[in-house]
Order: sequence, then structure tokens, then C-alpha cells
Amino acid sequence: MDALQEYGPVPTDSSDTAAKAAIDVRRFPWIRRLAGAYAHDFESVAPFFAGNPASPDAWKSAIARAQSHPRRRDELARLVQAQLGARRSPDAAREAAARLRDPGTVAIVTGQQAGLFGGPMFTLLKAITTIQLAARVSEEHGVPTTPVFWVDAEDHDWDEVRACPVLDAELKYRAVALPEPPGANEVPVAWIRLDSSIERALDDLALTLAPTEFTESLMEALRLSYRPGVGMAEAFASWMDGLLGARGLVVFDASDPAAKVLSADLFLRELETPGRTASLAIESGRAMSARGHEPQVMPQEDSIALFRLDGARRPIRMRQGRLTIGDNAIDAATLAAEARERPDGFSPNVLLRPLVQDTLFPTACYVAGPSELAYLAQLGHIYEHFGVPMPLVYQRASATILDSASARFLARYDLPLESLQPRGEAGLNRLLESQLPASVESSLHDATAAVQAQLARVIESVRQVDPTLSGAAKTTLGRMEHDLKTLHQKIIQAVKRRDETLRRQFARAQAQAFPDGQPQERALAVVFFINRYGWGLVDRLTEELPLEMGRHWVLTV
Repeated sequence: MDALQEYGPVPTDSSDTAAKAAIDVRRFPWIRRLAGAYAHDFESVAPFFAGNPASPDAWKSAIARAQSHPRRRDELARLVQAQLGARRSPDAAREAAARLRDPGTVAIVTGQQAGLFGGPMFTLLKAITTIQLAARVSEEHGVPTTPVFWVDAEDHDWDEVRACPVLDAELKYRAVALPEPPGANEVPVAWIRLDSSIERALDDLALTLAPTEFTESLMEALRLSYRPGVGMAEAFASWMDGLLGARGLVVFDASDPAAKVLSADLFLRELETPGRTASLAIESGRAMSARGHEPQVMPQEDSIALFRLDGARRPIRMRQGRLTIGDNAIDAATLAAEARERPDGFSPNVLLRPLVQDTLFPTACYVAGPSELAYLAQLGHIYEHFGVPMPLVYQRASATILDSASARFLARYDLPLESLQPRGEAGLNRLLESQLPASVESSLHDATAAVQAQLARVIESVRQVDPTLSGAAKTTLGRMEHDLKTLHQKIIQAVKRRDETLRRQFARAQAQAFPDGQPQERALAVVFFINRYGWGLVDRLTEELPLEMGRHWVLTV
């Protein structure tokens, strides 16, 4: 890659490496203020986190906490190895999993829902950041380190995972999606097994993507993971194995019933102190608000941070001093006995899931996106309540990938990336206006000013003759101002017709950077980029994407 520079014009490069440029994330209106503060002013948010990941001392402390906390490492290693063996994961992943037996090993963990065909691009960026960070920790601190991807397979929001959005051959935004299966949005995604509709979705994807030299191999790889009869979470984990398992990424399916045995004590503690987790999250949310940061979750005070799995994923609540599931009251002792004897009948909610993860794994650091960062900020006292060491948090890499033509376009006209986000032609109009001859703009400005000045005199004069004529004079002024604005728009339209090339270039760059008006990394699936740029893109991102918080990278491939 070219030398790092603060984002201005986007550098281009005809070599096999991707040119890059950096943008301070605080420039983006869609990025939470908390994310900018975390990267650039950590002291302002320090009370909500376990330490500053920019501090070597914070890393030493986090590593020591992860190593010293009692864990059932042998059982965990056997469990993970069983998953990897069943999926025939790469040897490098199995070797990384075997290291978990070592009491000195720490884990760098990230996670995401099991999105169709690998989910959005930010899923890959989270995994790559985790691999990079694990390598850095191992080198700088001399400890064995395993990168782990936690598949959040017990989430029941089917709509979050059912679609795979891509751009077609004309760079139009399209979403290939699975139909709604029985139990959708009620049962954990891990319980949903793929049927023949997955074959139709794969066929639709192949027809939607622009044909490239990589399309055939991409579709073959997807068909190996996504097959009728395979679970949605299992297919996702298999796909991630293929992408990054050879780099030592351990993909862990959190819905594995055997894993619940290792976190049963957390479930019991939650049931013994009903409502305490929710109240601690609420208190932290209020503290965040007091510092000007919006909390991610504000749970109901009667909520329990557990779901019961009994044919569906049902929330547990405390009402009038009694635990309830739906409309049915249940004895607390009975429910606790169930959690003790059959912990696989329970599932943590968003407030408890990180603690389950960090009870199983010796997590020194979690790699988070902007929204996750916000809710993790609410969990510090919850970690204390359960006696689980809170890990450091590291922001995932953030990036937009552009082809060289769009990068050259931005550079030529010195356009900031975010100017492409507004939908419609507002951004294009501003660009076209900037291309108008100075004499046109100045003459229109002068004409408007002259009309306003002269009509102001007329308005004052007619008021002395007949005050009722002032309204008519003002109406005349408004009509003339409107006519001048209309003339201005006609000039812009003439420029558009004259420079259709500029219009096409803007539309091409906008479609790539903000498909459907959303930031690219959130809007487009990983498979779109592999189809367009090839399998080597994954390796290049892993090897070359800078490991630096608070920056968004514009990559030219």
C-alpha cells in the first residue's frame, strides 16, 4: 500500500496492492460520538471501560486478568475442537483452538449474527481486526493468543440475517433473500435448517452478481457451505472457516448445547438476583447520558437477562415479585433447578451474552463495532456483579472499497467521501455548481442582490403612496427571486446535459460508497467484494489494512 496519509484526494495505485487513505471517523454524521471519543479522547469515557487499548499497561492488566480467572479450559478446548472437527475446519484453526488448554493463553474475541452468505462487509472487517490484534498481542506481550469469532446463533431476529445485499452488473442495489421459515423471529436462528429455498437463493445470487472470473469459484464455495439440511448457523460458521480459518481464526457456534454447561453458574446467578442486571445497565445508561452519550440499550426494570428455550425463545420477567414467562408465573426455585440441570434450556440476552462469552474464553480484548461499543459501555458494573473480568475493547477496522475509476473521480474533484451519502441529486448539484464558470455564479449573485436592493426601494416608496401596495411589491420581489432561482436551476440542468460523463462518474462512485444510501460496509455483503475483486482481497485486507482505531479507510483496489 501507499504511505498513510490523512484523507484528502484518494490516492490511486495500479499495482497489486490497494492504495489507502484515512478519514477521522468523527467527520461522519452516522458515527456515534462515543466512537470518536473512545479512539481520540479515551479519558472522557474511561469510567465505562476496563482500560485504554492504546496503553501497554492496560494490556498487561487485561492479559493478567484473563489468565488468572478460573476457567474450565480443558472442557472448552474439547468443545471447540469438536465443533471444528465436525466442520472439517482448517488445521491452523484447530491448532489455535488447542492453545486454549494452556493456562497462559488469552483470546481476542469478536462476534456477529449468522448473516446469509457471510453477512455484511463489516463482519469480515471484525474478523480481520481480531486476527491482526491477536498477532500483535502475541508478539508484543509474548503470550499465546487465539483469535475467536463468536457466532451469535441464538438470536431470533430472522430479518437481521435472511438477506444478502449486493450490487448487480449495473451497480443497482439488490437483495437476495430467503423466505420466512416456520418459527422465524421466534426460535433461535441456529434452530433453522436450510431447505430447497437456499438453492434458489444461490441461483438468484449467481444471476444478480456481475459475471467475473471469480464468480464460478465463489458460487462453488458457497454451495459447499450452504446446502439443504444444514443449519443456518452451521453454514455461516463453515463459510467463515473457509475465509479465515487458515489464518488461525477459531469460529465458535455459541448455540452449542454443550457450551451451556460452562456458563450455568451465570444463569443461576441471574435468576437469584432478578432485575439486578437490568438495573445496573439502566444506571450506566443514565451515567452515559449525563456525559452526552446515548446508551444503546435501556432495558425494562422488570426484565431478566435470560430467555427460556422451550420451542421458542421466550423472555423471562419479574412481575409483582414473581418470575413469569409470557402470561405464566413460574416458581423461582423451579426455574433455578431447571437452569442447574438443563442449562441448554436457557439463552442469554444482549446484556448477559458478553459475560457468557468471557466466562468460556480467556478474553483479553473484544473487537467491537460502534453500536456494540455503546452497549458494552453499560456493562462494567454487570461484570463486577458476576465476578467476571471485563476485557478491553478495540474498535474494528472500518473501510470503504472503491474501484480505481471512482477513486480518481473523487481525487480529481477533491470530493470528501461523505458528500456521496445524500440520496437524490443534492450532492451532484453541489458538484455541478462548483464547475460553473465563476462569471455565471457572480452575475447571478449580483443580479439577485440588485433586484433585492431596487425592490426594497420600491417597497419603501409605494408605502408612502398607498400602504396597501407594499404587499404587491413584496410579491413582485418574491416572484423575481423565484425566477432567478429557476434560471439558476436551468443553468445547472444545462451543465448536466453538457457533462453527462460527470453525472455517470458521480453515480458510479455514489453507488459503490453508499448503496441504498447506507455506508458500504453495512450495506453490501462480503460476497459482492469477493466476486468483484477475487479471493486475494481477503488476504490483502488481512495483511495490509492498518490496525488503528478512530480511522475509516478508503481503499482503492
